[in-house]
Amino acid sequence: MLSDLRTMAGRIKAGMRVALPVDYAGVSMAMTGAMIAQGAGELHLVCVPTGGLQVDQLVGAGLVACVETSAVSLGEAGGAPRFNQAVRDGAIRLMDATCPAIHAGLMAAQKGVPFVPMRGLIGTDVLRYRPDWRVLDNPFADQPDPIVLIPAIRPDIAVFHAPMADRAGNVWVGRRRELVAMAYASVETLVTVERIVEDNLLANEMSAAGTLPALYVSAIAEAPRGARPYGLWGEYAAETAEIQRYARAAKTREGFLDYMAGLSLEAAQ
Repeated sequence: MLSDLRTMAGRIKAGMRVALPVDYAGVSMAMTGAMIAQGAGELHLVCVPTGGLQVDQLVGAGLVACVETSAVSLGEAGGAPRFNQAVRDGAIRLMDATCPAIHAGLMAAQKGVPFVPMRGLIGTDVLRYRPDWRVLDNPFADQPDPIVLIPAIRPDIAVFHAPMADRAGNVWVGRRRELVAMAYASVETLVTVERIVEDNLLANEMSAAGTLPALYVSAIAEAPRGARPYGLWGEYAAETAEIQRYARAAKTREGFLDYMAGLSLEAAQ
């Protein structure tokens, strides 16, 4: 159960579908570097439900074939430059979605059903670009009643960062239920954490409700400050200036490569 970044990254193979969380919910930037070093490409990224710096760096490193998402941006730092360029160049496939549709697909997977119906997409342009979403008439209605069927999203691997895990493999995610949904829907879940605690998190009434059981966790690696430059709730704030520095550098391919080389050098020291 307890592992290290390199070994965990080695579990991600070329062509896998990988679920990644929204920027405020525990992004494992520590695993981003390990994934880039490991080099498995042709990945299908599922953003839950949006992506940011992690997605941009994986795209910039040439590891991504497809991104399924509601949006990809660097928030206040602006657009995601490597992602935007890849879309313009046709270098990646973009599967446009909505936040509820992403969550609906994960819900279908965790319930073991092939699809979940949704109403909110009727009349939107998104349906034009998602032939895998089907519009059917509600079979229980007495008159025409179209509804969209969202197919199950079953990632091969979910990757996220959390404040703590115990030695039994239970992971505390607090109120971040999107992380639980990712784990329930995925075949495997890889988690980096700030620290390993000795007490069993499920045995404590104060932590049990916010704990993902070890049953749904494949491997855990300790990675202090593993979300930076993003923040982690209750632990540390985002490094806005660093995200802005990346946004400026990554506007060009050369700037991106220089920035990433600097990260590799920092990690080696």
